[in-house]
Amino acid sequence: MNYCGVVLAGGKGTRLGELTRVVNKHLLPVGDEPMVYHPLRKLVGAGVRDILLVSGPESLGDFIRQLGSGKALGCSLTYRAQDEPGGIAQALGLAESYCGDRPCAVLLGDNVFHDALGPLLQRTIQNSDHAWIALKQVHDPSRYGIAELQGHRIVALEEKPREPRSDLAIAGIYVFPPEVFALIRQAKPSARGEWEITDINRAFLEQGRLQHVFLEGYWTDAGTPESLDLAKQLVKSTPPLF
Repeated sequence: MNYCGVVLAGGKGTRLGELTRVVNKHLLPVGDEPMVYHPLRKLVGAGVRDILLVSGPESLGDFIRQLGSGKALGCSLTYRAQDEPGGIAQALGLAESYCGDRPCAVLLGDNVFHDALGPLLQRTIQNSDHAWIALKQVHDPSRYGIAELQGHRIVALEEKPREPRSDLAIAGIYVFPPEVFALIRQAKPSARGEWEITDINRAFLEQGRLQHVFLEGYWTDAGTPESLDLAKQLVKSTPPLF
């Protein structure tokens, strides 16, 4: 299938303190390269060549200087500015004109994981009109969006619950059909003032069109000093599969 790739690399990175005072967190090193190279190489390794990168306007120049056209990574990069931090779904909505009628493979720029992306995309071909999310068992589920399963079926989704009913985190890896953009246009901001990607996934769930895969290898975000250190250790000890 002709997927477009979307890498969401916005946010202020405030949890990383002084590390992100003048540098976007996605340009901090993880292993031998900036963090943002990780999702880009995952997409390219899965055969996705057309990739949109979304970030805040204050950081786009840094990404362009670092990545340019994407030629050195084997892809064609386009950039969009998210003028204000309005959540993952709002950022994804900026990709509508870019993706058009193509399905999109969406990666959060601060997620580091071992599995190759290609096999996951192959799975989505089975139900190409469904949304797909990746799940990973975690020890601190209240930090993440959570999926509750009954048997092999997702029955509920929660966004950063205080008392999680599951330890299955929704990793920052999504595959959406083109209809996702209509759902984003209809969505409303949450109590946090953000357009939540969990609400979009929940809309697909209510339509009976939400599928999942489990990540087999390691996965972490790199948005805190502790998780950034963990990401560096994981990549050093077991290089990710591209």
